[in-house]
Amino acid sequence: MALWGKADSVYSIGTVTVDYTNKVITGSGTSFTAASVGDVITVGTGATYGSAIISGITSNTYITIASTQFLSGVAAAGVAYTMSQRPKYVLHDSNWDDDEIYGIDPTEAGIAQTTKYAVAHPGWVGIHTYVDMHGNLRVKSETLVAFSGISSGTPSYTSYGDANDDNVNPGIGATVFVP
Repeated sequence: MALWGKADSVYSIGTVTVDYTNKVITGSGTSFTAASVGDVITVGTGATYGSAIISGITSNTYITIASTQFLSGVAAAGVAYTMSQRPKYVLHDSNWDDDEIYGIDPTEAGIAQTTKYAVAHPGWVGIHTYVDMHGNLRVKSETLVAFSGISSGTPSYTSYGDANDDNVNPGIGATVFVP
């Protein structure tokens, strides 16, 4: 496992059920073996149940997690999930939630310079959007880990890649995101 993962999306299909007591996630129609120990799994999409670090992969349908500390504790059965290699320390930082951290490759960083989502450097970037008191969209970005090794391309069955988040982050095709 690399210190800084290079993919903001790891192939994820199917649904999952979380056993909080035994720190086990069971999948249905999943392909967990496309992930690695140390990757981050986020249970739910949009409004999530939280995230956990994968500590073991037994099969395509069975993984263990290191802790349930960053999961909500609410029963999660038959829900969608995503996986990434985002920096682990952001799970501990209450300033960031799962929908605000993106892997930005060098191409995306260059294109983003002409948008409100301009970033200082490719790498792992945290982005906050908000509307100010005058109704104007404001964007704050912070480079959490600066490096040029984020993978580009579309996630596939066996590979890591760039998440399909370019409509809301500084990426290819980004225009203006209005929350």
